[in-house]
Amino acid sequence: DAIRLPQGYAYEILAPWGTPLLAGAPEFAEDASNTAADQARQVGFNHDGTHYFPLPKFGNSRGLLVMNHEYTDANQIYSAAQGAAITPDAAGREKVAKALAAHGVSVIAIAKGASGDWNVVKGDPYNRRITGTTPMAFSGPVRADHPMLLSTITPSPIGTLNNCASGKTPWGTYLSGEENFIFYFGLGEAAPDADQKRWGLRKTTSYRWDEHDERFNAARHPNEFNRFGWVVEIDPMDPKSTPVKRTALGRA
Repeated sequence: DAIRLPQGYAYEILAPWGTPLLAGAPEFAEDASNTAADQARQVGFNHDGTHYFPLPKFGNSRGLLVMNHEYTDANQIYSAAQGAAITPDAAGREKVAKALAAHGVSVIAIAKGASGDWNVVKGDPYNRRITGTTPMAFSGPVRADHPMLLSTITPSPIGTLNNCASGKTPWGTYLSGEENFIFYFGLGEAAPDADQKRWGLRKTTSYRWDEHDERFNAARHPNEFNRFGWVVEIDPMDPKSTPVKRTALGRA
């Protein structure tokens, strides 16, 4: 895990998992004992595609670092006392909630100090967490009122998961693709329909979310599954904007 750089270059750790981000966020607990509510206000897990958006009025001294969080590792995000197993009880539901909060995207305000080092600006109005439970909009040929997207358990679409890779658009937004979303949904003993079979949906997954969060039971709520696997667009410059799943760009 050593970092090797060319001569004349240096590195610094800036925004690792668990960095306090939103107002009231606690410090990261080294024993992984932070709760789901804590995690929702901290930087998420497993950074993937990262882009920098400068704030023009500050020149090159302040901007927004936007990064997606691809997946969670149960051997790391829960404490040793909790263990990695997702048990069928309140503790298991809390674990699923923490994993959902660790997914998604973080928008992080950073600023260059007098000595040239960069730091996270905690509590900045631009700071933002987009997670597995954040309200989402749909835009393109497939909209939220499409029959295959209607779901009784979450009347309005929520959440983005397994965000992999990213891109910065010419118009100043951030794109991220939702991959491997099939691994979050389970069918139990139910037989898959034709579409679920085509995607490779299984009885259950290593995450076992379907056993503890009704949203991910694809037998009971088949359309919830269809709300994932899209390209998500986020406007980091507007912290009050709703993330949009762009169906014109396709499903992962």
